[in-house]
Amino acid sequence: MSIEVSCLSIRQPYAGLVLNGVKSLETRSRPLLAQMQNCTLAIHIEQKDWEGEEWRDFLREHCAMRRCEVEELLESGERFGRGVVAGLVDVGETWLCSEDVPPEQARELEKAACLTGLAQKYLTRLSSPRWLTEPLYSRGHKDIWMIRIPAHLVPSDPVVGLF
Repeated sequence: MSIEVSCLSIRQPYAGLVLNGVKSLETRSRPLLAQMQNCTLAIHIEQKDWEGEEWRDFLREHCAMRRCEVEELLESGERFGRGVVAGLVDVGETWLCSEDVPPEQARELEKAACLTGLAQKYLTRLSSPRWLTEPLYSRGHKDIWMIRIPAHLVPSDPVVGLF
């Protein structure tokens, strides 16, 4: 028995940040996840890392994480390695972030996205992150693709506020 769900490949460290509940807004230059609202999405961890280290500074400065907390979070995100479907999230609404968002709201959105400069990007709410019980090895694909996940790999409870 298995479930078939849509899947999205995400580079590290962002895939781990999503599945550990730190990143709850996915950002894209187009409304890729808009049709996924109220659906479950599988998260595939790409082989490549996100280019640059700005995310590390962001976690320390905007999320008030100590260096050791950032390292623990990164280690947790690597628990299954790369090239795997590692977890599931629930997809919420998608909207275009305007350039005139009030500064306080912009900071909240940036913290949820673990990224700055969100104006004119499509933001999608992600919730109820949960790691599979073990990794499902799979080649990644561009955009959204379909994957069959054996039912015994699907966790019963979402992760809540791990970090």
